[in-house]
Amino acid sequence: MKALVLASASPRRKQLLEQLLFCEPDLSFSVFATDIDETPKREETPDALVVRLACEKAHAGWLLACSESRFPEASSVHVLGSDTVVVLDNVALGKPIDKDDARKMLQTLSNREHQVFTAITLTDGVEKITRLVKTKVNFCALSSLEIESYIATGEPMDKAGAYGIQGIGGNFVSSIQGSYSAVVGLPLVETRDLLKKMQLM
Repeated sequence: MKALVLASASPRRKQLLEQLLFCEPDLSFSVFATDIDETPKREETPDALVVRLACEKAHAGWLLACSESRFPEASSVHVLGSDTVVVLDNVALGKPIDKDDARKMLQTLSNREHQVFTAITLTDGVEKITRLVKTKVNFCALSSLEIESYIATGEPMDKAGAYGIQGIGGNFVSSIQGSYSAVVGLPLVETRDLLKKMQLM
């Protein structure tokens, strides 16, 4: 029997994957948090970075799953890895390291268009399929009070680009062109396509 694992500690990705499997009552999934070095490599482009991290998360998740006694057959384990970065002026904005970093990111995004890159990788340890989804997002102008109040909520601190579109940060998004679910962290249509290609759906 095939097993599906989500290699992510993100509750948002878990919720989206549950949403995706609404018509697959026989397909459940486990969640394994992976710990990889997300530091960009020298001269690595944002799209190369996000694809590499999604692949590394999927591989790390597969190794973790194969070490679990509940998955006796490694060939039956399929692991989904995902990574998201906010890109402005071809520079990747990851999660802020502190409040000052979050403040700088939000000031930079204010009243501008940026892109959100989300990569997903599905692997069974032998075959690996990856997709990269790019979405354009426009921010309205943010006042200093709005930025400080938002940082005080704590929401920006574990989000790429220091905002969550599905939360309070959605107040700042004036328009979006592309996949909303990809901005949240897991592009639903593309993920479904990967699951179908590996015959999990």
